[in-house]
Amino acid sequence: MEISATLVLAVLTAGISLYAWSNPEFLESWILEPYVVQRRNEWYRFLTSGFLHADFTHLLFNMIAFYSFSRVVETIFGYAFGPTMGLLWYLLLYLGGIVVSDIPTYLRHRNDPGYRSLGASGGVSAVVFSAILFNPAAGLYIFPIPFEIPGFIFGFLYLGYSYYMSQRQGDNINHDAHFYGALYGVVLTLILIPRAAGIFLEQIQLYVGKYL
Repeated sequence: MEISATLVLAVLTAGISLYAWSNPEFLESWILEPYVVQRRNEWYRFLTSGFLHADFTHLLFNMIAFYSFSRVVETIFGYAFGPTMGLLWYLLLYLGGIVVSDIPTYLRHRNDPGYRSLGASGGVSAVVFSAILFNPAAGLYIFPIPFEIPGFIFGFLYLGYSYYMSQRQGDNINHDAHFYGALYGVVLTLILIPRAAGIFLEQIQLYVGKYL
């Protein structure tokens, strides 16, 4: 089996999450607590919280989504920039997605002593939306929908839902991380590979043309 950055990140995330479940003190020191970050200057939590998950379902869902999409992105980045720079840009996409997506969360909850957040969703969203840019017409199966949805339609629905739920704040899910992680993935990919915009639009036109 080829040892890729994707595989290393997935195994590392799973290992750290499993360890944290049996070590509450470790989890407390890595989880994102905006109130604590502001008062103790523990800015590292923006990154470390992305290697923690609430439970096995949370971990499994994120890592399946990450592994499913990231191999394509890692390959494209390697082809576009070469092995070394491709790897660095890929890591910036994923790890940067974790950090950047937590900034709105921090700003919103920095005075809330009871708020905490964890999970790799920001980084996963960044990778997923980067992949969608390169193949927007690819069909995605989203449980429990029994049929596939084109990636670009899923993307618009995902962004709309995440934004709506982030405004409601009616559950324990950090929808801001999903929304801003996705936007970060799109913006960074277009900065690095501007022709991805043309690929995206061309493939959507071809997809729509099949039904007109």
